[in-house]
Amino acid sequence: MTITRRRFISWMGGVAAAGAMIPNVASGARADRHFPGYSDGSGVLHDITRCIGCRKCEAACNRVSQLEPPDRPFDDLEVLDQPRRTHTRAFTVVNRYMPITSIQGQPVDPTGGAILPDRTHEPRVPLYVKTQCNHCLEPACASACFVKALKKTTTGAVIYDASLCVGCRYCMIACPFNIPTYEYDQPLTPRIRKCDLCHDRQTQGLPPGCVAACPKEALNFGPRATLIDLARRRIMDHPGRYIPHIYGEKEMGGTSWLYLSGVPFAAVGMREDLGDLPASAFTAGVLETIPIIVGVWPVLLTGIYAISKRKDTIAAQEQQAAVAEALAAEKDQSRAQMETLKKKYLAEKEAAVQAAVKNALADTAQKEPTSDI
Repeated sequence: MTITRRRFISWMGGVAAAGAMIPNVASGARADRHFPGYSDGSGVLHDITRCIGCRKCEAACNRVSQLEPPDRPFDDLEVLDQPRRTHTRAFTVVNRYMPITSIQGQPVDPTGGAILPDRTHEPRVPLYVKTQCNHCLEPACASACFVKALKKTTTGAVIYDASLCVGCRYCMIACPFNIPTYEYDQPLTPRIRKCDLCHDRQTQGLPPGCVAACPKEALNFGPRATLIDLARRRIMDHPGRYIPHIYGEKEMGGTSWLYLSGVPFAAVGMREDLGDLPASAFTAGVLETIPIIVGVWPVLLTGIYAISKRKDTIAAQEQQAAVAEALAAEKDQSRAQMETLKKKYLAEKEAAVQAAVKNALADTAQKEPTSDI
């Protein structure tokens, strides 16, 4: 029995209807499954006040990750004139911000205009912020991935296994920081692409490439707990330089990438509406609300494969028939050409024979002596 699109869709409708009647179908991403993360893993502290926007971290990331070179060189700082985001060829980017920090000599909050007490500000001072995967302690991307292609490791990195990925891109939707990107220009082997915190380098006892390349120690690598202590000491030692908040300590349940800033984080393009609840609390139950997805997924893929296989088979058969027809036509044409050439050859041969006979008779007539009377 052949499988048609209409029959397959009707099957899927029937299976979905049956699945909707089963309330406890395991989805593989249940909301009651809680992953506490690896709080003792490593991380990076990015001190925004120390960053000079040199883009050496971008160059190092490109080299270590073996990515294609950018269209414009890394020493071209004019790219900072426009905001950028990470993509398949850039796992990290540095952006420049010019927050308004004072009005008539009074320090202000760029997000609301309120006066910030006991703060020293310089008006319109450029700030540079490095953006990459924040490697959440409880990653939304990993929680949303029902095939476990994304996972949190003990090193602190959130890594990706392309061999498991089915290309659903739920991770892109789930990520609150808008980080994972997809290789749309690779139709045969597309992958999710993002920073992996140089997981391979970490396993070799090396820091991430961006950290090693930073000339101003705007990036510090080490155990996450140690970085938090370092950040707290900097805030205490320089209260006029930093706002009293470590971004990533609690945001979305905590991240392995931490930030210090001299202005509110919203003023440098960072979200301040995320709260402390882990992202998995929002994403782990998404598949639970439609449990049939995971149960039907193998059937869906099998059906799509069967349809595609049949389509390929039909296409191959049609191609073979077309080739056979073309060969037959070519053969008939060749046979006709051969017959034409044969007739032409025979005609030319007959004409040549007749001409030769005629010439021979003429020569003979010329050579015969004339009889005397």
